[in-house]
Amino acid sequence: MPTAVLTDRERTAVQAYLRLLQTVRAAFDGPPDGCRPPVVPTGALAEAEQALAAAGLAGNEEEFFRLLRDWCPEA
Repeated sequence: MPTAVLTDRERTAVQAYLRLLQTVRAAFDGPPDGCRPPVVPTGALAEAEQALAAAGLAGNEEEFFRLLRDWCPEA
């Protein structure tokens, strides 16, 4: 399998996405009290959006997820 060589901005976008993914997983893994839906901090969403835009990947999900699969296959 070829190894992806990411630019600094692409790597930042992938890392921000992985942090967002971990945040969402943690929110859904919380206690199931049924009172309210899980909350994802807006800062985590904003960081991922900003990193995607800086890498030129906003609106290009196919390319972004290809980079993600190549760089971090277990994600």
